[in-house]
Amino acid sequence: MSIRPGDDIDPANSDASACKFVESIIVPKSRDLGDFEVRRALPAIERRMIGPFVFLDQMGPAEFDAGKGVDVRPHPHINLATVTYLYAGEMYHRDTLGSSQAIKPGDLNWMSAGRGIAHSERTAPEVRADKHPLFGLQAWVALPESAEESDPTFDHYPKAALPTLDGEGKDVRVIAGSLFGKTSPAKVKSALFYVDARLDAGASLPLDPEYEERGLYIAEGEIEIAGDRFEAGRLLVFKPGDRITIRAVSPARFMLLGGESVGPRHMWWNFVSSRKERIEQAKEDWKAGAFGTVPGDDKEFIPLPER
Repeated sequence: MSIRPGDDIDPANSDASACKFVESIIVPKSRDLGDFEVRRALPAIERRMIGPFVFLDQMGPAEFDAGKGVDVRPHPHINLATVTYLYAGEMYHRDTLGSSQAIKPGDLNWMSAGRGIAHSERTAPEVRADKHPLFGLQAWVALPESAEESDPTFDHYPKAALPTLDGEGKDVRVIAGSLFGKTSPAKVKSALFYVDARLDAGASLPLDPEYEERGLYIAEGEIEIAGDRFEAGRLLVFKPGDRITIRAVSPARFMLLGGESVGPRHMWWNFVSSRKERIEQAKEDWKAGAFGTVPGDDKEFIPLPER
């Protein structure tokens, strides 16, 4: 996805909680993009990052009429990895490396921008021909300083390649990083976890304190932690050092995310970096066309914002 300067941090919008394990609760504001809504959970005033995660958007749920769909024109990124994961629907990715890949529910698209890449995200014509849904999350992961200027890469991991654990009312998929004794094949640059969890009503899932920075975004349903209940559309940021048990009050789906801190990051538009001057250079590079064009989607692009 592409964002506008000034939209990267929402005004404070949080719920109070008595839960001793929860440091803060972020309630993302909805943005109407015409045919669907986006809820931005990160960055927020309450929390800019959780581990290396600097950005988290919920896309939908939406139902597009025939002929309509997502059209995110080519736009640039540096020094981060984009992580696209869908619950419903389909999107099509293209980038300046020549990558051309549909993503479907349960798959993972992991694009590491490194020193610079541009990409587009569209609804393919064959999907657009009929009524179709869209629901999912997109995250940005800040690369550690040692990898910020690495070569850009794109990797697609089908649903079947991602490790799972299930039983006792749980259906859990380790999308990236390591958790619950499982490790995703995704090529990450720092210690992190990104995990899709679905629980039946009454089922529970533990979260150990193996990572200092941990969060949970509730996409559907209602959960309970230590007697406190939390509804969908909430990002919970946990205090470090506690073993937590998450119980589903109703059928629930949520994303667990976090990992080791990579240090503070500067963020402007679609650029993330440990150095302000690097972002200034990226602005000039995009204006000059130095990122290149996206094969198969080279007729238009998102101009650099004026502010």
